[in-house]
Amino acid sequence: MEQFLGWPLVRQVLGRDKLGRGAAAMSGRSRDLEPRTAQADRVVDSVCPFCAVGCGQKVYVKDDRVIQIEGSAASPISRGRLCPKGSASKQLVTSSSRVTKVRYRRPHGTEWEDLDRDTAIDMIADRVIATRKQFWEWEDEHGRRTRRTLGIASLGGATLDNEENYLMKKLYTAMGAIQIENQARI
Repeated sequence: MEQFLGWPLVRQVLGRDKLGRGAAAMSGRSRDLEPRTAQADRVVDSVCPFCAVGCGQKVYVKDDRVIQIEGSAASPISRGRLCPKGSASKQLVTSSSRVTKVRYRRPHGTEWEDLDRDTAIDMIADRVIATRKQFWEWEDEHGRRTRRTLGIASLGGATLDNEENYLMKKLYTAMGAIQIENQARI
């Protein structure tokens, strides 16, 4: 009979936990378990990178490595829930196949090469300056002053917050771009 008292159903029926939500449902193994997040050094608030909804996430970090990503209950958008893609975002961050270096394929090239970050930033800056110069318009076809470039545009996403969008708008406007948009619907 003692053997049967170890069964959760018997503990539920004979004990005080009639709904089986507490001690009746626990085994010796489950009683000693703790959440994966309990070992985290810190928790960082973030936004899911996948779509335009912008669900809030809690990123649990231990020893500067992501150990878990969960929905943030404080998010007014998702209220702690994540879709399957958002739920799998830890794999996006920790995958061994994730590209962590700047990759570059030269025009008409067939192979990718690794670049250091400073070289890549310099290449981007050079191309922005050249594009701005090539497509710069001082005046339109009617002689009206425009001072703009049609060679640079920006399309932001919903994962950008208001401050980031503000800074992007200021940057692109200062460069003379007029095609600046954000596809956020929130």
